[in-house]
Amino acid sequence: MTKRLVQHGNSAALVLEKPLLQLLNIDLTTDLEIITDGKNLIISPAGSQSSEGDLLASLEKINKLHSATLENLAR
Repeated sequence: MTKRLVQHGNSAALVLEKPLLQLLNIDLTTDLEIITDGKNLIISPAGSQSSEGDLLASLEKINKLHSATLENLAR
């Protein structure tokens, strides 16, 4: 999807259509976190970052369920 900024007073605004807002489960009251890697903007609902513990738990579950398949792929 390609978007252009629109003039909003002395600022620029990015307009997000309703289907995208619904997909991300955000609305006008949702606080958004905006970060950059120096080239890209990354916009996320505030507090939506998963913790390292969540990631490790997910990896453990995947390894438990699919260890044989992962071993075959590694060969």
